[in-house]
Amino acid sequence: MADSVISIDRPAAHAHIAVVTINRPRHANSLNPPALRELARAWREIAADDDVRCVVLTGAGERVFCSGMDLKETIPAAQAFARGERIDPEIFEGLRAVSTATLVEFDLGKPLICAINGHCRGGGFDLMLASEMRVAAEHATFALEEVALGLFPTGHAAVMLPRQIAWVHAQEIMMTARPLGARRALELGLLNRVVEASLVMETALELAAAVASNAPLAVAATRSGVRELLHLPLHEAYRRQEELGRPLRRTEDAREAQRAFVEKRKPIWKGR
Repeated sequence: MADSVISIDRPAAHAHIAVVTINRPRHANSLNPPALRELARAWREIAADDDVRCVVLTGAGERVFCSGMDLKETIPAAQAFARGERIDPEIFEGLRAVSTATLVEFDLGKPLICAINGHCRGGGFDLMLASEMRVAAEHATFALEEVALGLFPTGHAAVMLPRQIAWVHAQEIMMTARPLGARRALELGLLNRVVEASLVMETALELAAAVASNAPLAVAATRSGVRELLHLPLHEAYRRQEELGRPLRRTEDAREAQRAFVEKRKPIWKGR
C-alpha cells in the first residue's frame, strides 16, 4: 500500500531472506498504532512463509533505527481506551498488536538480524533484544529510558537483557537510563559488529546469507532449542538437547549433506 509504514522486501540476490523496514524516518521510526499493526502483520506473514529462512530488520533513513513507541499517539489512545471511550477500530487493533509487533508474545520461528542504522531506543531496543544477531552503525546509540519516564520496562528488557549480558551492565542500562554508544554496546556483548553506516545492511545481509545457506530445519531447531535449553538445569539441558537433535539425523537434509560432502559439492536443501 502507498501509505504503508512497514515494508517487506525480498532482495533479488538473497532468495531466502526477507528485509523488514520501519519506514517513519520523519518520526524517528517510532511505532504508532498503524506501524504496530503493520509490523505484527509482517511478522505473521513471514512466520508463515516457509521460503524465508532468515529475516533482517532495519529502519528507514540514516539517523534512527527505531526510537520506540510513538508516545504522542499511543498514550492518548491507550488512556481513552482505559476510560472506556470508543476509539477507532484500526487504532485499537494497533494497541492490541503491541506484544506481537515487539515479538514479546509471538515467536517468529526464524533467525532475526537487526541492521541498526542509527539510534536504538525503547521499543527499538526491545526489538533488538528479540533478535539473534545485530550489526550497528558507528553512530548508533542505545538506551532504555523507562525509569526516566516513571515506567517499568515491560518489553524484553527486564527479562532478556540480564540473560544476554552481565548482570551489572544490564542493571546500569536499565536503572540509569543513560545512552551508550555502539562501541560500548559491542564491548558489552549486545552487538556482533559495528561498521561504517554505509556497510550496515551489506554486513547484515552477509550474516543472513550465511544463516540461510544452511539446512533450514537444523537452523530452526537450533534457534528454538537454544532458547529452550537456556532456562533448564544443566542435567535436563543435556537430556533435552539429545531429544531435539535425534529427529534431525533422520531427515532428507541430513542425508543430502552426507552425499554432498562425499561428492564435494554444496548441498541442495529440501527442508525435509
